[in-house]
Amino acid sequence: MILIGQYDSPFVRRVGIALTLYGMAFEHRPWSSFADADRLRAYNPLTRVPTLVLEDGTVLIDSHIILDYLDGLVADDRVMFPRREPSRHRALKVATLACGLGDKVVSLFYEKRLHEDVSALWVDRCRCQIEATLAVLEADRSDIASEFWFGERIGHADIAVAVVLRFLGEVHPELVAISNYPALRAHAERLEALAVFQAISQPFIAPA
Repeated sequence: MILIGQYDSPFVRRVGIALTLYGMAFEHRPWSSFADADRLRAYNPLTRVPTLVLEDGTVLIDSHIILDYLDGLVADDRVMFPRREPSRHRALKVATLACGLGDKVVSLFYEKRLHEDVSALWVDRCRCQIEATLAVLEADRSDIASEFWFGERIGHADIAVAVVLRFLGEVHPELVAISNYPALRAHAERLEALAVFQAISQPFIAPA
């Protein structure tokens, strides 16, 4: 398999971490959706990352769809999104909130990057959405005593929250105070200390 995209994207990073934890061999091509758009377009007309090229040439896009495919390759006792309810929808909810937060971080970045006159209304809207999501995730994580969100084994929800929190801190370091969310901060710090998180990692590089 070939994973296309840079690890400063939380969406690419969550896939790279999952592939590594699953022990699935893959080639990483750290292409930028801007600088390498022509090369990427040959695989993905949307020129978005992550893009995963399978052994038979099939191309998957969108981190959630990719992870769903990878989960289908492993046994129930290894899968990182539960297959049974109610555990499944609870984990999906956390991961979806985290990824939605990541989308807001990206949206706010491009508002500031591409527009000379930045919309204060849009900036405030994104900040409110980010803070509201952080508050929901903080309350949820605060009620959990286990090492990971849903027990003693790492899951996709854990990964999504951790990589997005790092992304938020690197892209908008002054936007929110992570100290206001101690459970989330502890969660992210614990995961970022893991060898796989350190290996599948890259400081944020703003697109040229």
